[in-house]
Amino acid sequence: MNELRTLLEEFWVTRDGDREKYYRVKREVPAFQKFVREQLGWKLIHTENLIKLEKIPAHAESFMGIREFSEIRDYAILCAVLMFLEDREEQERFLLSELIDYVETILKESIQIDWTSFTQRKSLVRVLQYLEGLQILRVHEGTSEAFGQERGREVLYENTGYSRYFAVSFGRDISQCQSWQDFEKAAFEEFSEDRGVRRINRVYRQLAACPALYWENPDDADAYYLKNQRQWVAKNLGGHLGGRLDIHKNAAFWMLEDREVFGEVHPRDAMLPEAVLLLCSRLQELVAAGELEKGPDECLRMERGELKRRILELRDTWNSAWSKEFREMDEERLVERMLQYMKQWMMLREEDGQAIVLPAAGKLGGYYPADFAGGEKQ
Repeated sequence: MNELRTLLEEFWVTRDGDREKYYRVKREVPAFQKFVREQLGWKLIHTENLIKLEKIPAHAESFMGIREFSEIRDYAILCAVLMFLEDREEQERFLLSELIDYVETILKESIQIDWTSFTQRKSLVRVLQYLEGLQILRVHEGTSEAFGQERGREVLYENTGYSRYFAVSFGRDISQCQSWQDFEKAAFEEFSEDRGVRRINRVYRQLAACPALYWENPDDADAYYLKNQRQWVAKNLGGHLGGRLDIHKNAAFWMLEDREVFGEVHPRDAMLPEAVLLLCSRLQELVAAGELEKGPDECLRMERGELKRRILELRDTWNSAWSKEFREMDEERLVERMLQYMKQWMMLREEDGQAIVLPAAGKLGGYYPADFAGGEKQ
């Protein structure tokens, strides 16, 4: 196993969570530490109990949130819980009632907290279960889920001390930051935006942590660096992560073979990725036939309604091959799920009701076998 991939794939590796994995990664840290520091520009946290790679992206993307969270309120509660844990000693135990009183006090001036509300209790439960999964909290008596069902349930927790390594240390004043754009603009502020270390880190981070790197014109600073240093970039990434570098007119992709994949993968063996592959193939066929035309930036632009029609046509054509869930799914829900998946994999974005299909959609496609008898209604 490639230990750098392990750190890319997981939030962190802890000694008490997986002792064998912790020591395996620890032994290999010297082999990739320089690459992490110089090319990726990431901080590697290494203690006697924990190893963490702070994977700060080159650009914020919509898919980078905490997947377990569904409300903005979840993030606010998370910050309050982390503040609560800051004042607790490692291995100190505390009751849920103490925690919820603190959260309510901290957040009352910014958001309304009402623990009689089922949805608000579920927000807290999501946060607690997320922190339990990271081993930041350890449950000794009771369950976090019980609070979601009934207010007043008590739970006894232990603070493991890992919370102090959760948040990124920015090394600068962030009190004036009002949006994610402010954080992105301030990153590596000691360097010129389009030259030197800043640009190198941005290119490597985008290729290592995102499905694609895009640019709009040939004078783009990142594209210029990548094209001129393609052999060096390919050698560095390939030597540490495997895979190959593919550069196109307006995009670049770091492609991994089946034996090299790690983390979340597209495509995978599931109906949703399969449906998206079929759609990508159909769009590629329409471009080849001249029915759809790519713009100068290699993107396809169409009304959302037209893309919806293409999706529903595919379902009609391959109805018997699709799972029961997707055959019977409401049209709007089917379209939304497919488009959301494509956005997460940087194949699509929407602007003013228009669907913009990005170059990643032309990179992969899927077909059913030629002798498959599709199209039968069930």
